[in-house]
Amino acid sequence: MKKTYQKPAISRRQMGITSKFGTPQTSGFQDNIEGIPVSELTAAYGSPLFVYSYPRLKEIFQNAYRAFSKRYPKVHFAWSYKTNYLQAVCRSYHQLGAWAEVVSEWEYELARKMGNPGNRIIFNGPYKSPRGLQIAVQDGAMINIDSFDEIYEIEQIAEDLGREVEIGMRVNMNLSTLQSWDRFGLNMESGQAFEAARRIAASKWLRLVGIHSHIGTFVLNAEVYREQVRKLIGFVQQIQQAESIKIRYIDIGGGFASHNKLKASIYPAAYQTIPSFDQYAEAITAELLNAFPAAQLPTLFLETGRGLVDESAFLIAQVVATKRMNSGMRMLVLDAGVNLLFTSFWYDHTILPAENKAQLNQEAHHIYGPLCMQIDEICNTIQMPYLEKGDQVVISPVGAYNNTQWMQFIHLRPNVVMIGEDKSIAVIRQAENTEYVQQLEALPPWLEKDGKGRSAKG
Repeated sequence: MKKTYQKPAISRRQMGITSKFGTPQTSGFQDNIEGIPVSELTAAYGSPLFVYSYPRLKEIFQNAYRAFSKRYPKVHFAWSYKTNYLQAVCRSYHQLGAWAEVVSEWEYELARKMGNPGNRIIFNGPYKSPRGLQIAVQDGAMINIDSFDEIYEIEQIAEDLGREVEIGMRVNMNLSTLQSWDRFGLNMESGQAFEAARRIAASKWLRLVGIHSHIGTFVLNAEVYREQVRKLIGFVQQIQQAESIKIRYIDIGGGFASHNKLKASIYPAAYQTIPSFDQYAEAITAELLNAFPAAQLPTLFLETGRGLVDESAFLIAQVVATKRMNSGMRMLVLDAGVNLLFTSFWYDHTILPAENKAQLNQEAHHIYGPLCMQIDEICNTIQMPYLEKGDQVVISPVGAYNNTQWMQFIHLRPNVVMIGEDKSIAVIRQAENTEYVQQLEALPPWLEKDGKGRSAKG
């Protein structure tokens, strides 16, 4: 029998040639999270779906705490609320021993609802509302002032209460390898921070007991922290000698990177550039131990958020459409976009099929979300097997900032679940519906009837 004619086809092949930067990403897959099949998770809770692993969250926190506490005897972690507001996430860190670090009155209220007393809350940020400051002072919270204006405000609150109030001060500095974050705090090099310290020392109602500094975000060079701590030590020694101030704590903020891959990075994998917690800890604690006598060591506070939570979370999404673009590159449309994955603006997240597709050819893909907006691009170019509508992918890590900066735009926010150490699954935030979104809205009286005089409410 003569064989049936088949039209010839040409397809691009990824050969995996090595370079000095490593090998290109190969086609892996992730069909489960903590042993639970991805298909079972979405069958029960829908797609898209955020999935948190409590075992991973706990392990990362314990590794970070161990790295610092074995090198330095007086250390506290404070959970950065702005990184993730979910109650289950916040409560997890507090049960593991972390304090709360907040940057607004609302976050302060969240921290109190999570059971944190005021003396285990660090209050930072460029704007602390008058009411927020009043509550924090009364609660005995650790307040790090950000400006001279806050000095005056807290001084007035203390005078009204008739008691002295302890405060910390945020400072900024020039560092050799990072842009100065001089929007926040008071500058050391200009003398502004020293002037503020002297102003506080002269007050009848205020006492300076701590120095705070946060040098940046996603800091990839651990040695920058060594430079930061050296400058903070020098400043502490200067103000203690000049004004007999006793500094009890040094708060070095956060900024530790997670194992995500920054866009424009020349390295194919994040693990090739991200310092370990041990590297961060060595750079920070060695300087403190060398500068102070053992009996006078200040307490070290860390406010890392991303480095703790990012890798504990995954986003499961489904392919809802495929097409070829004018360039010839294949495109996937997912049911999750930048409305849920805000961090895709600066990360090339790991995106893996939820089943083994190794037998299929790989080619470069654009990956977009479901929004009717050109900016809804998850990934500009990624090597993926030939996926079709209905296939699922797992995106990671996604635990930092996505659940605080997600949007109710065009599509509502989905279920969020957490997997426990015993493999049990709990919904920690329910999927939204129209009634939830509109519950704070109201129609003015002149719109409560339709054009025919009937009630618009039906």
